Amino acid sequence: MLRLFAVLVFALGLYAAGPAHAQNAVTCESQDNKYRECRAFNGRARLDRALSDAPCIEGRTWGNRNGVIWVDRGCRGRFVPSWTGGPGGGNSGRTIRCESTDNRTRECAAGFRGRATLARQLSDSRCVEGRSWGQRGSTIWVSQGCRGEFAEGGGGWGGGGGPGWGGGVDPNYTVTCSSDDNRRHTCDWNERAGRPVVVKQLSKTACVEGRTWAYRNGQLWVDDGCRARFGGR
Repeated sequence: MLRLFAVLVFALGLYAAGPAHAQNAVTCESQDNKYRECRAFNGRARLDRALSDAPCIEGRTWGNRNGVIWVDRGCRGRFVPSWTGGPGGGNSGRTIRCESTDNRTRECAAGFRGRATLARQLSDSRCVEGRSWGQRGSTIWVSQGCRGEFAEGGGGWGGGGGPGWGGGVDPNYTVTCSSDDNRRHTCDWNERAGRPVVVKQLSKTACVEGRTWAYRNGQLWVDDGCRARFGGR
């Protein structure tokens, strides 16, 4: 019995010491553009993933202090501790800055082996993954005025060694694609996520597959005012 008890205590200790990145992720949402505070973790936070079309800009529409994350003006995001790297950390500590000037597309050599995340938005223009920024292998691209700091994730998801995604895909992977001024717009889609489906329509215009949106060979297109968030099936 004593030996069994010791094994259980050891196992619980390992569980408690598991990756803080997975345990401490906090989603905080500004509903109806109102200010909101969310209980979080001690220390500095970083934006792991923007979940809103409204820009999440540190110091302007989100921030953290004394174990609390605050969001405002429609910012919705998932936040994690700002690790400096090391075993068990979700981030290697490497960051690069990539800026789209004059709304032009720019590519920045990052040398990341894992998946990139938007650590900090620096522009008023929205940085939306798949629309105004993305990752191709070890390169980060930005467009439409997006300026941001990008961090290298850990080992990615799964294990196959594929470029840019660590061989797997984030189970929460989504892409927001918008047809502005009723014009056709194309967005990159990671084929490892499976076939895209509309998980949330963001426009008054109906998003109907084959009519106002479609997918082919790693590319989503939307048209006639369709704006939606797509997820993998």
